[in-house]
Amino acid sequence: MLPILESGEETLVGGQAVLEGVMMRAPHSYCVAVRKPDGSLATEDLPLERLSEKHRIFKYPIVRGVGTLCQAMVLGAKALKFSAGAALQDLSITESSKKKEEIPGWAFAGPLIFSLAFFLFAYKFVPLYLATQLEKVYPVLAGRFAFNTVDGVVRLGILLGLLYGISRFKDIRRTFEYHGAEHKVVFNFESGEPVTVENAQRYTTYHPRCGTSFLFVLFFLAIPVYALIPFDGFVAKLLCRIALLPLLVGVSYELIRFAARRRGSLLAVLTAPGLWMQRITTKPPADDQTAVAIHALEGAMALEKSQGGQLVIA
Repeated sequence: MLPILESGEETLVGGQAVLEGVMMRAPHSYCVAVRKPDGSLATEDLPLERLSEKHRIFKYPIVRGVGTLCQAMVLGAKALKFSAGAALQDLSITESSKKKEEIPGWAFAGPLIFSLAFFLFAYKFVPLYLATQLEKVYPVLAGRFAFNTVDGVVRLGILLGLLYGISRFKDIRRTFEYHGAEHKVVFNFESGEPVTVENAQRYTTYHPRCGTSFLFVLFFLAIPVYALIPFDGFVAKLLCRIALLPLLVGVSYELIRFAARRRGSLLAVLTAPGLWMQRITTKPPADDQTAVAIHALEGAMALEKSQGGQLVIA
């Protein structure tokens, strides 16, 4: 989900960390750059169709957030698959190679379905179940607002615990370093300065459009929304939570988008905890990791230019 909010209308580029590399995307193209064990770079760049240009409905608020999420999940799965092969030197793709292999759509179905199932179980079923059990012990939680506050705290606790836990693994930490490199390079590009390792390293790794910030807003927004659900049964509450997920995704997208454009606004202050969470999901990158992110950006920009895209921040 990390690139979800880094591909909106207001900015040209965004990206995602992958295994030993970075994926960068422009409105109509993307490029994955991966550092192979021998030190060389493997890259893949392909044109990217914009949903809002293909289907007019994705130009409208709320709906565009849902479309961006779906496209980001598919693109992220493709980038991770490429990076896994390249990091293990299983792909015969070099930096100058232009030959692309067509990946069947079914190859992404399994991981995407598993990710969605895990999300629903860990962040919908488990918090609701635990809050229900606590309500039986503490009757004071019977009120909808109190109940859903506990449900929301449990949900955020699971997220923070999971992120912190996986951040202790060496391989994941390196991925988080590439995540930091991606943010620094995006900041460098948005500044209008020449994109170099030296310039990029001067910027912070905490970016307001990061998917980590999106998750915080999504989970926090769910508390008051769920409090409005006029159902008391466990199954009814669970089904409503699942049914409301697209709406929450769309609204959260719009809130983060607004906050990123108006960084001094009250909404930006309210979404600041999402930046604090990036202390877990981003780490300071080394110069060679930042160089990989720059290489991915240059690849995406070169392909964008060849398709006639405007190389300016919209």
